[in-house]
Parts: sequence; C-alpha cells; structure tokens
Amino acid sequence: MSQAPESPAPKVPSVAFADAQLQTLLELISDGIWDWNANTGYVYRNPGWYKMLGYASHSLDNSVFTWESVIHPDDYPRVMEHFEAYITQRAEQYRVQYRCKCQDGSYLWIEDSGHIIECNPDGSVARMLGAHRNIDASKRLLAHLEQQNLSLEALVAERTRELSWVNQQLQRQLDENRDLAERDALTLIANRYRLEKVLQLECERAQRFRQPLSLIVMDLDDFKPINDRYGHARGDSALIDLVGRVRDCLRDKDLLARWGGDEFVVVLVEATLDDARQQAATIRQALEQAPPVGECRLTMSYGVVQRLEGEGQAQMLTRADQALYRAKATGKDKVCE
Repeated sequence: MSQAPESPAPKVPSVAFADAQLQTLLELISDGIWDWNANTGYVYRNPGWYKMLGYASHSLDNSVFTWESVIHPDDYPRVMEHFEAYITQRAEQYRVQYRCKCQDGSYLWIEDSGHIIECNPDGSVARMLGAHRNIDASKRLLAHLEQQNLSLEALVAERTRELSWVNQQLQRQLDENRDLAERDALTLIANRYRLEKVLQLECERAQRFRQPLSLIVMDLDDFKPINDRYGHARGDSALIDLVGRVRDCLRDKDLLARWGGDEFVVVLVEATLDDARQQAATIRQALEQAPPVGECRLTMSYGVVQRLEGEGQAQMLTRADQALYRAKATGKDKVCE
C-alpha cells in the first residue's frame, strides 16, 4: 500500500516579516515609533517621529543621546525615573508624558510608552520598542481649562472677599443701628427699650438660678425749674455730668438706663436689697460733689427694691417707683424701699 504524501509544514513568518508587521501596526496607532537595541545603543526612529517634531527625516543621531537632548529639562528627571524603574523591573510598565523639543525651539507634549521585547541571558534589556503619541492639543486644552478654573476660583475668591467685606459693613451698620436704637440720644446710656429687654432677661435669669436681683429708681429733685430758669442746654449738660458720676459708682455688669426725662434706673444683677441700699447711698454721696446749676444744687430721690420670688419686670418697676414716691413725699434727697 502506498503511503499518502505528507502535508507540507506550515510556514512560520520570519522575524523580519513580524517586525515589519509590528512597525506597520505601531505607525497606524502612534505618531512616532522608536526601536532601541540596548546591546549596540542603536535607536531607530521612524519618519513619523521626525515629522511630529519638525525635523528632517533621519536627520538626528540614532542614539539615546538624541532622545535625552529633546526632553524638556524640567521633565527630564521624572522621565528618567520612570524609565529606570521599568527597565530594572521595579515598575510593570513604562508610560510617561513629557515635553519634547521641536526643531523650531518650541516644545510639544507627547505620551511615551514602551515595552521590552527581548532580554539578554542575564535578564538585562536587549531590545525595547516604543511609541510616541502627540497629546499637545489635549494638554494645552487642559492647561487652558485649568487656568480658566483658577481664574474662576480667583474671581469667586475675590467676590467672596468683597461680599464678606460688604457683610461686615452691613453687620457693623446693623450693630450701630441696634446700638443707637437702644441708647439714649443725650446721655448715651441705655434707653427705656433696652432697659425693659435687659430687665426681663435678668428676671428670668434670677428666677432660673435663684439669684438676687435689685433695682434702683432715681429721679432728679426739682429739675423742671432748673430747665425753666437756666435753659434746656444747661439742664442737658447737668444730666450728662450726673450720668457720668453715677456710672463711676457702678460695676461693669450693672445697667444704667434713662427711664424718662430726669428719671433713671439701675439694674443690679446678683445684688440684694442691702447691696442696692448701699449702692444708692454711694450714688447720693457722689452727686454731692456735682457742681450746682446756677444757684440750684442737684439732688435725687431713690427707690430701691429686691426682686421677689416669681416677680416679673413690671411688678419690680412698680414697687421701685412706689418707693421713689415715698422718698419724694418724705423730703426728697432720700433712699426709700
């Protein structure tokens, strides 16, 4: 029996043919390709690589020094670090973005990627193949967008500062308006509105923490004849001087308020009736040093009370006012409770 003829063995593409295919594929997917023979130092760069950077085809030396010479000086250390990490097997891949110098002196952003395709028996690199891709347009667009973003952030920051300044001015104006709304225009101490607000809060606080709270209601004796005889300007000056003397007798936490034309109230926090009585006596003595208005000596009558359990501001003021009337009725320039 005759044997059937053997089938011919399949043809294996030659290395040269495989390289040609690879070169063609790389040229299709990249802007420039390079082929480094590490044993000889020879570096092949295809015409696309030269065209990308504006050089005449194959016009530069086929060595690694050409590659090093076109890398931007600021990028060079970083590129070498990536390359060294890959060829020493400390990194799994080599892919890095940097700027390359063009023939006209400008710089072009590229993405460089490479792969070891052959190794020597000792494991060192024998041959490495790579590709350069032009990413300059996208890089510049990103830089432009980042710059716009920075500009926008700077604009927002500037507007924020401006708004903050405006808010501060508005808050300052609001505080000033609130302060003016709660101050007596002549003497600059608390007015009736602030007195009622503070006294209500202090009554609630005294009730909550079971602390004493006292009031002194004071009224100038026979002040109307002084205004009628010497004029309101002289009377206003006397009131301002009187307020200054009273304030010097008080603690920082006490509140002095103008209740009416020539009537004043002192809110004494954490003060007993004895404290209020003593404080009124101190104010009375201080007022003795006040200069007379013409032939009239300034005196005041005083009503003092301590808050009772469960008592609110209205009841306290009523009792203090009643004590003041008693001081007036019994001769003036007195302290009554």
